[in-house]
Amino acid sequence: MKLVVENLSKSYGKKEVLRDINFTFEEGKIYGLIGRNGAGKTTFFNSLNEDIDVSSGKFNLVENNSSKKLSSDDIGYVISTPIVPEFLTAKEFLSFYLEINKDKIKDIKELNYYFNLVKIDKEDQDKLLKEYSTGMKNKMQILINFISNSKVILLDEPLTSLDVVVQDDMKKLLKQMKKDHIIIFSTHILELAIDLCDEIIILNNKKLELIEKKSLNTKNYKDKIIKALKDIE
Repeated sequence: MKLVVENLSKSYGKKEVLRDINFTFEEGKIYGLIGRNGAGKTTFFNSLNEDIDVSSGKFNLVENNSSKKLSSDDIGYVISTPIVPEFLTAKEFLSFYLEINKDKIKDIKELNYYFNLVKIDKEDQDKLLKEYSTGMKNKMQILINFISNSKVILLDEPLTSLDVVVQDDMKKLLKQMKKDHIIIFSTHILELAIDLCDEIIILNNKKLELIEKKSLNTKNYKDKIIKALKDIE
């Protein structure tokens, strides 16, 4: 499976944010999307998810030599500021989600199975989501996208608010998920991207640029990324 982005451009009035982007993302990889503040990473995600109108461009999913237009149903989107139904407990929310999607989800497991995946303790399962920290809410968002089995998963700074131990748990889950998905992971933490991601792409001068890491050690690779970021207009 591949996600093919062709000729994507986006402007807000006279301000050009994305310019004629062409890029192919492949199943089985986690792509780290790096860019300076205001470079357009969230605009890129919102364009794919059809949250905003684009100036030009198209996005197609290619599977088994067949191509179709990417739709919001194909996408799981974890935003940096998580939105969850705060009037429900985590257990109520998960039960409700599984019930309304039971015709779409294959092989539904017991609730404890899912909570164990993201290391949410039993006492926290009965708490209202409004009592959850931002990091805990992000864990619930990632869990829902794991269950929904979306083909393309967009992660906008999802691990920034998590402590080191929980980050490690989530990285293991994402590496498990990548086998059957295309995962694009936005972060400003360079070390996290290098540790987690199979490929690093820079939003550079309004376009996506793949930073090759073949034959580079970690320090040289990091230096190459920083140089690319400094070269951004």
